[in-house]
Amino acid sequence: MAQWTHMSQMLQGLTDDTINNLYPPNAFPIEVRHFLAEWIERQPWDDFVLEKEESESQAQALLDQTISMLQSISQQNANVVDRMKLMQISRNMTMFQQQPLQFAVMVRDILTKERVLLGTPNQMPSPPQFQQHPNRESSFRSMQDVDHLVLKVLDVQDIRQKIHQLQEELNWERQNYEDLQGPIQQNGLAPTQSDILKLQNHLQQLEYNVKAMARKRLQLLKECVDCLDQCQTQLISRLKAWRWDQHKATIGQPFDDNLSLLQTRCEQLLGVNGKLREELMLIGEPIPELQERLKKLLQVLIQSSLVVVKHPPQVIKTQSKFSTTVRYLLGEKVAPGKPVVLKAQIINELQARNLGSGPGDNVGELINNAAVLEHNTSSKSTYATFRNMSIKKIKRADRKGSESVTEEKFALLFSTEITITGCDTPYRIQMISMPVVVIVHGSQDNNALATIIWDCAFSEPDRVPFMVPERVPWKMMYNTLNSKFTAEVKTTHNLDQYNQHFLAQKIFDKPDFAEDFSNILVSWTQFNKEVLPGRPFTFWQWFEGVMELTKKHLNNYWSEGLIFGFIGKQHLHLILKDRPNGTFLLRFSDSEIGGITIAYVSATENGGQKIQNIQPFTKRDLEIRSLGDRIRDINHITYLYPEFPKHEVFKKFYTEPQPSPGGGYIPVSLLTKVGTEDNLDTSPAPPPLAESPHSAVGFPVCADDMELDFDTILETLSH
Repeated sequence: MAQWTHMSQMLQGLTDDTINNLYPPNAFPIEVRHFLAEWIERQPWDDFVLEKEESESQAQALLDQTISMLQSISQQNANVVDRMKLMQISRNMTMFQQQPLQFAVMVRDILTKERVLLGTPNQMPSPPQFQQHPNRESSFRSMQDVDHLVLKVLDVQDIRQKIHQLQEELNWERQNYEDLQGPIQQNGLAPTQSDILKLQNHLQQLEYNVKAMARKRLQLLKECVDCLDQCQTQLISRLKAWRWDQHKATIGQPFDDNLSLLQTRCEQLLGVNGKLREELMLIGEPIPELQERLKKLLQVLIQSSLVVVKHPPQVIKTQSKFSTTVRYLLGEKVAPGKPVVLKAQIINELQARNLGSGPGDNVGELINNAAVLEHNTSSKSTYATFRNMSIKKIKRADRKGSESVTEEKFALLFSTEITITGCDTPYRIQMISMPVVVIVHGSQDNNALATIIWDCAFSEPDRVPFMVPERVPWKMMYNTLNSKFTAEVKTTHNLDQYNQHFLAQKIFDKPDFAEDFSNILVSWTQFNKEVLPGRPFTFWQWFEGVMELTKKHLNNYWSEGLIFGFIGKQHLHLILKDRPNGTFLLRFSDSEIGGITIAYVSATENGGQKIQNIQPFTKRDLEIRSLGDRIRDINHITYLYPEFPKHEVFKKFYTEPQPSPGGGYIPVSLLTKVGTEDNLDTSPAPPPLAESPHSAVGFPVCADDMELDFDTILETLSH
């Protein structure tokens, strides 16, 4: 109730219009705030937003409680006027029964405006979502700034009305004064000198008051324009931050794509700009400085409200279909009548850097590159969706040195001419997409994706399109790899410190380096230009292959921590050397793209131990038989490192035996055999999959990863 105690004192200095604007008489009159002050300030109003429909039941409960308490207070009130007034208010508030969230949000906004007026916006506890997300804290502060601006505009309008009233009174008194100076009045009584002097003094006082109010009005207008400028700067910063988060989402970073709050702020600032321009016109004399500032602010706001919400694929193959969607945040303010048609064109990096200097040469031909801006009344959003778009052909720039076509970046430029209600002239608006790489063959996809990953991970906000650093610290690269890996695999299980160290050893070709790699610079060339030593592929091609294999076939194994992952041979020998025979771990292949291998401890002929690596299983292998079943098949691997019995750990991944088929056929099944397994294995065999003969597929055991001719295996199976 402390807030209401201070607020009730401040009300003495506010106009009736301002109070009615703060406490709408037909929705939430001031009597509700007064009689329920203590209870109102204890409720979690800040938790409510219109988009959060799951909180509607909580809002309904608060609405019902509000009505019930008003009825109870009215019955106990001895003052018949107050009693009747409160009963009427409680009946009026039932209009929110179909929209309880609107009621809760209205109360939230009233309390926020009170805190702004009291100058204590940060003394109330922030709602949980603002505490958890710094960007939302910024949004909350900007909301308060806009609310403060709206109140200041109301004060300007209030002063203008007072000036009008004073001017009317002044005009009336001047007329009276002129009448006193004229012929003797009809009653024959001449005015006394005292009457004339009194009227003169009153006229002077009125003139002084009008001028003083006019000065105050002008000062408030300047403050409003300053405040509008500040609020709009904050809004555009938030829009840029939203686009930046969207850009980073490509590498797996979290992204909240909700634009409702930003759209509301755009609409509010547009409305404030219009009201301030009206107030300037009503002054009756030009004020060029303020008029020009408002004009520029309006132009920037209208042009900044175009947002690409669904970007085109960042790797686009010519002659293939794709779609993209653009949203206009001021869509409800577009002047009716002529439809707004957006057009898209493809531009190169040089054109993206010189957008203001004209369209330049056409570097590509886009099919289905026009879409109409359409308003959805239910979602209150305005979109233009480009469906079945396609790049028919592309004109490439001259390449420098060893630069390949998959390193060249383009973008889609969306543009149109739009007229906003209340504005005299149309505005040319445009927005570019995130960079895209155009390819002509699927074999270029992997290298093109590398260009996009590097761009999204290491570009800076507000960069010159599409500049990126040539080198970055390894810790930035590792964070990118981890973020992309977990996002693609859809897992919360991150790469660990051992994985990180091995990846660094691999990309820098330093297998014996045991120190911290964090601040060593890794280059684009090391990432995806040079092939790895002794391999026919680059670091990214190898990493992306592992990521694809894990996403499609190993997600659950990885998420449950059953796959060790990226580990070097030296580290592998170090952790397995003292383990009992049959201990194994799962690691990603070091020698081929998209493979997982089993490393295990095996006995030697002289009674010693050695570490063996089974030929890697690839996507093709795991499509034929799952990893869990393959692990079950191999009898001489018994304990998952460090000492988990394999049948306990992997049992959930085993495939149940299939029932015998009809028609008199004998069922068959596939089993995985490793090298000379029959000679080496002394452990009990697992239960057979079927009580019938089976086909066996053998995989060699090797000290290092080897290639295997799977066509030969399939040919064997066919016989």
